[in-house]
Amino acid sequence: MIAALYVQTNGCYFGSDDVDPWDEARDARRYAGPHSVVAHPPCARWCQMAGLVQHRYGHKIGDDGGTFKAALESVRKWGGVLEHPAYSIAFERFGLPSPIRNGWTRELFSPGWVTEVSQSAYGHRARKRTWLYYVGPPPPLLDWSEPKTSVWVSWGDSDRYHDVERMGKREQSATPEPFRKLLLELATLAGSARGEPQA
Repeated sequence: MIAALYVQTNGCYFGSDDVDPWDEARDARRYAGPHSVVAHPPCARWCQMAGLVQHRYGHKIGDDGGTFKAALESVRKWGGVLEHPAYSIAFERFGLPSPIRNGWTRELFSPGWVTEVSQSAYGHRARKRTWLYYVGPPPPLLDWSEPKTSVWVSWGDSDRYHDVERMGKREQSATPEPFRKLLLELATLAGSARGEPQA
């Protein structure tokens, strides 16, 4: 069993006998184990645009109700993986190393590993660079390629991108099936190292 934290109601983590999905209604900050986790904490207050949003609308950087902190604590306690957008301010705020592509970097004084992948290598129609924080036995090699795409996830007004398809927010935030499979495999690896029974 894998606990999927901060996931979309009736999204890709629902309907599977070996996944326990925690959507907004269940409040994943209350997760108390015992299974390894895949965590998708909200990113709006941590992304590259968070500073602009704070300036324009007053929503403070990092004011996420404690969701990232709780997700990080769950991964460190129960094993598994946390995903956040590349260049997430939360990584620096919580003392995590800045990930690099083409390999995993291990933390010096904590049990985690970090890396950057492009979700386009795992089925997303946009490039969508993503940072992973993983706790478990040495992680496997990943697909660190970055297939070219013609879809843009930003809804900015720049005329430079007038000829590029702009993706809707729902598809933007959705987890492609191959990426979901990867994250569940990482969480399963972490769980097996803790002696969780395997299906």
